[in-house]
Amino acid sequence: MEFRIPERVERLGVDIGRHELRYHRKRVAVTREFTFDAAHHLHLYEGKCKNLHGHTYRLVITVSGFVDEVGIAVDFGEIKRMYKEEVEARLDHRYLNEVLPNMNTSAENIIVWIWEVLDDRLERDGWKKRGHRLEELVLYETPTSRATMKREWMEVEESDE
Repeated sequence: MEFRIPERVERLGVDIGRHELRYHRKRVAVTREFTFDAAHHLHLYEGKCKNLHGHTYRLVITVSGFVDEVGIAVDFGEIKRMYKEEVEARLDHRYLNEVLPNMNTSAENIIVWIWEVLDDRLERDGWKKRGHRLEELVLYETPTSRATMKREWMEVEESDE
């Protein structure tokens, strides 16, 4: 393929009409990744994690919605703002056993707490009324160990046994 420099930039109202910006009316998922550092330890666990230690967690947030009139479903910047205000502000460089509700601070428990916080934020900000929803969270505790939460799992109530 030959290298080519465009002769001119596409102009709204000249080369493309406003009505053409939305290409479809499908639901689309948008994903952003973030990292935060935190310390924790686990209770009633016989392994290295029973001792106080830290992780650089990596959180992958996927939100879906229908594209608007300009062809955007979810602004990447809005996901970043929501993450910074709801997750990073509460967990980054913190002792998780102290700042989270009473729970064993396993990745499996933390990811459900993060889901609840982000889902509440979507509701408060009016995103849900516009058809947006959390689809999936992935919380990496290490580069090779992670917990995953999906929307369909959160919508099903499991009984305590």
